[in-house]
Amino acid sequence: MTARLWTGRVLSALAVIFLAFDGAIKLLKLKPVLDATAQLGFPAGSIIPVAVLLLTCTSLYVIPRTRLLGAILLTGYLGGAVTAHVRVGNPVFETTFPIIVGAVVWAGLVIRDGRVRALMLQGVDAQHA
Repeated sequence: MTARLWTGRVLSALAVIFLAFDGAIKLLKLKPVLDATAQLGFPAGSIIPVAVLLLTCTSLYVIPRTRLLGAILLTGYLGGAVTAHVRVGNPVFETTFPIIVGAVVWAGLVIRDGRVRALMLQGVDAQHA
């Protein structure tokens, strides 16, 4: 195994651990989650569907055959999180943290998957042509 592959796996694992934890605490409806959900303007009844959505997208990211689809769906999910934080005027770190998580999701995927890396590089080469 190369250092590149392990770096990608570690980054992906960190993202998956965080996202799975976030989904799990939503399923448990812990008080801090209920409070944060209310602060963002979402009804309490939305916590379970959001948790299921997050865990489904994360599961797709973990499965090798669907990891690209999972990364794309997680990007949408995390973009929605950014929008929710911007809408209520949360501080910069809370607002940008989903962007950081999304960057880790994609960095892990690009580093460990040569096909995705080739697609990304192909897009960069096309811009410079």
